[in-house]
Amino acid sequence: MTQNTSVTSQLEREVREYMNRKPSMTFDEYQHEANDTMVYPDSASLYYPALGLAGEAGEVANKIKKIIRGDTPPIDWREQIAAELGDVLWYIAALCHDLDIPLSTVASGNLDKLRSRKSRGTLAGSGDER
Repeated sequence: MTQNTSVTSQLEREVREYMNRKPSMTFDEYQHEANDTMVYPDSASLYYPALGLAGEAGEVANKIKKIIRGDTPPIDWREQIAAELGDVLWYIAALCHDLDIPLSTVASGNLDKLRSRKSRGTLAGSGDER
């Protein structure tokens, strides 16, 4: 077994362990629990979570960019990215809360849209109305 294979196996085990530590929940359960941690002024609703979402998505992209660039990823790189994705999810839940839209509605609506595009052969391309 090469060192890379050994490191990859170790990373995969760590990710499985990390993911198994967290109990599953629905999108709406997550949104409800996330609401308890939303601390920003009402005057900043929509703006605060939208800007936070952009920042956290940038952090995810930056971590992946460094791997593509050839930097040696930290041993726990997947866990780090999972943590950043959790932050992205929190900001999405906050935006949904501010818009009074259930997170599950956004998730299922997105899948419905993508299934429709797939059935019509329009997954590739650009524009909202495909």
